[in-house]
Amino acid sequence: MHTNAQNAIKTTFQNALRLANSGNLSQAAALLDGLALQAPQSPDIHYHRARLAARLGDPEKRRAAIDTALRMRPEEPAILTEAIETYSALGDHDRVLTLLDRHIARDPKAIKPQADKALYLQRAGRFEASEALFRQLLKKHPDDAELYRMFAATIRFAPNDGLIGAMRRLARHPKLSPHGQMHIHFALAKAMEDTKQHDKVFAHLKRANSAQSALWPDDAAARASEWSAVVDAQAGLTPRSDSTATSPGLIFVTGLPRSGTTLAEQIIASHSEVHAGGEIATALRTAYAQFGAGTEMMALKDAPTAKLADFASRLQQANRAHADPSKPWMTDKSIMAFLIYGLLHASLPNARFIVIHRDPRDIALSVYKNHFSGGTHRYATDLAAIAEVIKTFRKITAHWRDTLPDRFSEIRYEDLVAAPDQTSKSLIAAAGLDWQERCLDFHKSGGTVKTLSLHQVRQPIYQSSAAAWRRHEAELQPFLDAWGDTPWD
Repeated sequence: MHTNAQNAIKTTFQNALRLANSGNLSQAAALLDGLALQAPQSPDIHYHRARLAARLGDPEKRRAAIDTALRMRPEEPAILTEAIETYSALGDHDRVLTLLDRHIARDPKAIKPQADKALYLQRAGRFEASEALFRQLLKKHPDDAELYRMFAATIRFAPNDGLIGAMRRLARHPKLSPHGQMHIHFALAKAMEDTKQHDKVFAHLKRANSAQSALWPDDAAARASEWSAVVDAQAGLTPRSDSTATSPGLIFVTGLPRSGTTLAEQIIASHSEVHAGGEIATALRTAYAQFGAGTEMMALKDAPTAKLADFASRLQQANRAHADPSKPWMTDKSIMAFLIYGLLHASLPNARFIVIHRDPRDIALSVYKNHFSGGTHRYATDLAAIAEVIKTFRKITAHWRDTLPDRFSEIRYEDLVAAPDQTSKSLIAAAGLDWQERCLDFHKSGGTVKTLSLHQVRQPIYQSSAAAWRRHEAELQPFLDAWGDTPWD
């Protein structure tokens, strides 16, 4: 190829990437498609075509493009990663595992690719294979505290499990880092709970949460200011008469962490017309980009009509990467979406809004004993802070209950587990769907699940987690004190 032609291709390629970064996805995709005809042997072009196809919601084009790039550079880490994400989105577990094995083969001594495979096996419902791989990894790397924590979240320990002793020895290591302290004590708390040594659970949780709090301190005042400002910015906002329905239509399933949103989402997503989007986090991110983040959000009742219409358009575009084109509805269980229910209700005429409530004491216990990604849910390390967050969430929910005229529903987790048939029908009705008996068989779906609750969603509905707080009532006293005289219901 002549130098001039090569330079022209390079210039067009860079222009396509700039367009993609600025959000002009269709124009960028058109340029890359043209380049693929001019330079069909360029894996970089096909790699970026795959990434753009994902953002544009075209899974078949994404697969074809990444397969082409893989054939040219089968060992390239970025291409392998995109291929894994492509086939994960398609639910092709065997293909994903083959690609993960190829990733592992690049560096057999690296821990992360093997841990990724163990986690994927678990998400795919292949629990025995996941456990076997985790145990093999821990045998080779007995001082990796994070591996223990990851493994603990996937199994139920037996009293005679030798890994419990190994974890205790590691926890006593004088040079264990703060990160290590955090991971190993979360793992040991889970092991104590599994083996019914309930009197030892909170000693480990306190150490785990203390380490996590030191690594990612909470700022309660900043959080309160942000939440208040965002809700206030939506005052006086009313539905737009010229708004148009999105495709897919969105079913927002919101609640605090550990409140039962995963269970609710899986029931709804078992419907033949619904795809489970999970915690895609597109709504709040798009709102902040369009109207200002947190305390900087503008008064939305004064926003130009065109700006509100553009918000809906941008949100639909952002959701294409997560949608299934064959399904007219998609769930979004992003936790923070509850902050902008007023905006979403006004902008999306076909959206539905479902809030899942659970006994605050059970939420507090479950939040406190679970590890969240670093920097997220910083309040989770302090029982009194958890109480304040739950109270604020309930206050904002009550505001939407009084403000939104329609399409807003509330479901209690305890009702869902006590009377699953009746409450599941109410849940499906709240989503605006006709009832299908298959929604009671959500645990048989076999799809990929990315959540702390994945073991639960692989089982029929059960009641053992209801009122679990009573076992630790004494340890929860800081939460109870902070809750004060606030009603539980």
